[in-house]
Amino acid sequence: MSNKPKYKRVLVKISGESFCSAGEYCIEGTAIDEIVDEFRPVIDMRVQMALVVGGGNIIRGRDIAGAHVARTTADYMGMLATAINAIALRDALENAGISARAMSAFPMASVCEPFVRERAIRHLELGRVVIFAAGTGNPFFTTDTAAALRASEIDAELLVKATKVDGVFDSDPVINPHAKKYDELTYQKVLADQLGVMDLTAISLCQDNSLAIRVLQLFKSGNLARAICGEKIGTLVCD
Repeated sequence: MSNKPKYKRVLVKISGESFCSAGEYCIEGTAIDEIVDEFRPVIDMRVQMALVVGGGNIIRGRDIAGAHVARTTADYMGMLATAINAIALRDALENAGISARAMSAFPMASVCEPFVRERAIRHLELGRVVIFAAGTGNPFFTTDTAAALRASEIDAELLVKATKVDGVFDSDPVINPHAKKYDELTYQKVLADQLGVMDLTAISLCQDNSLAIRVLQLFKSGNLARAICGEKIGTLVCD
């Protein structure tokens, strides 16, 4: 692997499920340690790294929306879950000697800094990992869309979607052992075939801003660092 990064500034989207074992609803120290271990080589290369975290390990807004909880309320509950993950990861990074800041899309001054674009960029320039919490701050938008939005706002050169499978396939590789993996896709192919890389709003936003997406398996050791050094890891989505 080359030690020379291809990208200066990247945003990584990680799911809430990355914070715990499969099927569990919690935050596990061992899972957070694995996340930090994958990030460290990237940070050591002095790549400016931002993160957007999901909250599915705690609560999924769409799963509880219904007769008793309004959809908007459920979505705000999901945003709060992302903040819990963000501050847990921030502290884990700090404890590992990596400077980090958590920034929220809506005010929670005792927990996170408010998101201010110029301040976020300044943190990145000073070598701090910036973790964006609370999605876009609005109901009806996913954390995928938040990742595309924040990556565009901070002028990231690459958006990494970290998943549990090694790229994008034409069907679910967990169910279909013969599923075909794509090495590269266009935004239009993803949109037309609804391949499920990210939600369609996120894909459209990346397309509008010519923001490349690299979909890869986070917990395959070294994957993230190799991708940022330009290796063809997972699946690339671009023009």
